[in-house]
Amino acid sequence: MNLELNNSQECFVLLWRRLECTRRLLGGQCKRYCIRNILKAWFGSEATDDFIWEVCHMAVVDDEPQEGWNELPIPSLYPRKHRELLRAIVAVKTGVSYRKVNLKALDKAYSEAFPNSTPINVNKKKRNDCKRNSK
Repeated sequence: MNLELNNSQECFVLLWRRLECTRRLLGGQCKRYCIRNILKAWFGSEATDDFIWEVCHMAVVDDEPQEGWNELPIPSLYPRKHRELLRAIVAVKTGVSYRKVNLKALDKAYSEAFPNSTPINVNKKKRNDCKRNSK
C-alpha cells in the first residue's frame, strides 16, 4: 500500500478510515489489532523494528509510550490511542516535529471519518482556576 502522508485534514480522514479497515482486515486474518501489525500492513518492509519503536515511543498516552504488541481498542469508540498513533506516524514519515502535527485537522478528520461518534478534542485549553479566582 502506497501512503502519501502529509499534515492535512484530507490525509487524516483517510488514515482514520484506513485504521478501521485495517482493524477488520486483521480480525479476519485472526491477527492482533496492534501498532506493530498496523504498521506492517500499511508500510510492509518499511516497517522495520526501528521504525515501529520510533512510532511507539512517540505515540505517548498518559505519559506512557504505547507498546507495539498491545491490542488496540476500536478506533470509533476509543480514539485517544489512535489519535496519538496517527500523529506519530505522520511525524515520523514526513519528518515534521511531533508537536507540529495539526491536531485541529486530526480531530476534525476523526469527526468526518466517524460522524456518529463523539468528537474528540484532547488538546482543548483547560481553565486556570488561579486566574478565575483572582478576579
